[in-house]
Amino acid sequence: MSTPYAETTPLRISPARALGHGIALAGRGIAKVRKSPVHLVDVILTPIVFLLMFVYLFGGAIGGGDVDGYLQTIVPGIMVMTVFQASIGIGVSLNADASTGVFDRFRSMPIARSAPLVGAVLADLVRYVVSLAILLALATVMGYRVQTGVAATLAGVGLLLAFGLSFSWISVYLGMLLKTPGSVQGISTIMVLPLTFASNVFVPSQTMPGWLQAWSEVNPVSLMAETLRGLMNGGAVAGPLLGSLAWMAGVVAVFFPLAMRAYRKNAA
Repeated sequence: MSTPYAETTPLRISPARALGHGIALAGRGIAKVRKSPVHLVDVILTPIVFLLMFVYLFGGAIGGGDVDGYLQTIVPGIMVMTVFQASIGIGVSLNADASTGVFDRFRSMPIARSAPLVGAVLADLVRYVVSLAILLALATVMGYRVQTGVAATLAGVGLLLAFGLSFSWISVYLGMLLKTPGSVQGISTIMVLPLTFASNVFVPSQTMPGWLQAWSEVNPVSLMAETLRGLMNGGAVAGPLLGSLAWMAGVVAVFFPLAMRAYRKNAA
């Protein structure tokens, strides 16, 4: 694809400068959200609907009549679901940007080639933080209480944000690879929903058939949910944390270079 903008990116840019370029461009994404809050509607309403529905409609049955106990279990799980599902939005947004030619302008600037993608991913943190804050506020009104402390809770939220950023690179790759925002949305949803529902977010893995239980126990969503439950409700953390970190490192190692390759190919 030809472009009227000349490529002026330096041949060598240090990782620190490249990160600085990405942070600078993250401001563009944050400004878009601030000017058009409609970008937050999906990540705010979806977890609210799921929390209310599962606690008040299914909580008694799933929790054996202990709705309050089920609330304590499901809130960290829905927090993970919220961030995981929100991570697909970045690919849709980047795909729409690619069709407007904005990336051609970025390529004419003396910045790291990864900066537009890294900036977009970092800007998505705003969506994660806002949705988690509203979800926790509602859960608190409903009776949820953190059983550990502020430090452990903040550590859990920090890990969850890193989890979302790591998995967002899958969506970034799809956004650079596919032709339309609709196709990115569709394929991302097909990927996200089975991972979310074949996890321990809503029901314990022990209640599932053997083959599904085996998958649920190594599912990244389940592992992150267990990590967050341990940090917020108390309980084992080390095992699920190591599994979560392994998934995060593996996803970034595979999909970050794939996303960059697709981005460069898209520019050709």
